[in-house]
Amino acid sequence: MIDRSNIGKSFPPYAVEVENHQLRLFAKAIGETNEVYTDEKAAAAQGYSALPAPPTFGFSLSLSKPNVFEAYEALGIDLSRLLHGEQKFDYIAPIHVGDVITLHEKITDIFEKPEKRLEFIVIQTSLVNQHNEHVGEMTNTLVIKN
Repeated sequence: MIDRSNIGKSFPPYAVEVENHQLRLFAKAIGETNEVYTDEKAAAAQGYSALPAPPTFGFSLSLSKPNVFEAYEALGIDLSRLLHGEQKFDYIAPIHVGDVITLHEKITDIFEKPEKRLEFIVIQTSLVNQHNEHVGEMTNTLVIKN
């Protein structure tokens, strides 16, 4: 059983620079065909100052964390019992090539189902750019099989 006193626990923030090649590869990987995400001229024609990030790109930024398993290790979770349950995105402002996004992670909930065979951890990640503008929120719900 995961200790509920971990609700509210924050982890050290980390910054990731958004790179042109990174956005293009992500767009290709998700099958994005809108040129606004891969062509600077198309992006400029739509009023963007640089290539914008496709939807859900913030999650790939979270994979740049020095230790992607930090939260799970801190909670003593056996990774062989960990499942990704749900991911939610709230878009507040565009992310562009050249931005430096700082990610702030916090455990916002830990709960279990009545049968106590599954536990859930909710981690909220705030994304803030180099201008200290809040550009997005991600909510990741993890499932631990007991």
